[in-house]
Amino acid sequence: MAGSFVFEQFVLDPDDRQLRRGADPVELNGRYFDALALLVRDAGKLVSKDRFLDEVWRGVPVTDEALTQCVRTLRRQLGDDALKPRFIETVPKHGYRFIAPVDRVEDDGTRITRSKPTPSEWQGTLLLAIAGTIGGGIAGLIGGLLYGFIGASQPLQPGMGAASILLVLLCVTILVALIGGAGVATGIALTRRYGAWVIAGGAAGGLIIGALFKLLGLDAFSLLVGQSPGEITGAFEGLFIGAGTGIGAWLSRRTESVRLSALQAAFCGGIAGLAISLLGGRLMLGSLDLLARQVPGSRLRLDHISRLFGEAAFGPVTQTVTSILEGALFAAGVVSAMALAAREQR
Repeated sequence: MAGSFVFEQFVLDPDDRQLRRGADPVELNGRYFDALALLVRDAGKLVSKDRFLDEVWRGVPVTDEALTQCVRTLRRQLGDDALKPRFIETVPKHGYRFIAPVDRVEDDGTRITRSKPTPSEWQGTLLLAIAGTIGGGIAGLIGGLLYGFIGASQPLQPGMGAASILLVLLCVTILVALIGGAGVATGIALTRRYGAWVIAGGAAGGLIIGALFKLLGLDAFSLLVGQSPGEITGAFEGLFIGAGTGIGAWLSRRTESVRLSALQAAFCGGIAGLAISLLGGRLMLGSLDLLARQVPGSRLRLDHISRLFGEAAFGPVTQTVTSILEGALFAAGVVSAMALAAREQR
């Protein structure tokens, strides 16, 4: 293959089998040179462990440690850092990716191609956080439509139209889910390179957003109606939902299937919702019911939803079922959206 590849101050010439930093040669043995050439030729793309074994070791049985040592040596020779990579990024359980922009240079000096630059660390974090926020909003949209249609299908109090019920529940659930999604997804995105720490990241994000949401919500109600319902969703609920979503995100790193990631996250989020209900917490519908009962003059009643579960009023069964549903829907929305975004970055 004629030509060479240029990235930052390095020149890789596959034909002469040379790597140079400026005018100085960089020492690499044959297999390590082949591994670097494979990464650079497919810059921006995931190179699996199987490809390294097939194209670099050519079927010779080696352990995973041999590939790890190879990449460690390449990073050392390139002056790279595994925690903040400029050249070689680790994709846990799958392989590696060359993330620096690469120019292909012909023998006559013409630059004919340029690899697609991979987003920087902060850009990747921001994109994942935005994706998770959107995923949370979509979960809120689905939940709001479900609650809204159920609410609008029942006999309404005087002065209340079906469209009003649907619109109010839809807007409230989307707004709350977007805010919660932003906090949890940001926590997960910031810790995504540290394995199981994404669980703590999701929990911290949910805790902070939940605390702020409750603080501002209580202040707003005290200002507007002169009283504040103290048991609406807050830091406690945010902590559990964030942790459940974080577990789902951690599990999703082990699969390429977005659908499976969503199912795993839904299960984890549902368990978190169950724990919240059993420990006396409230999620979206439980908080709305509490507000409707405590705010003077409120015409919103959710008792008809309880009748679906055999309760005359919003009781423990309704609380538990809706908490599981909300937790599962939220976690699945956030994790699946982040998984899609992560796949697009590869």
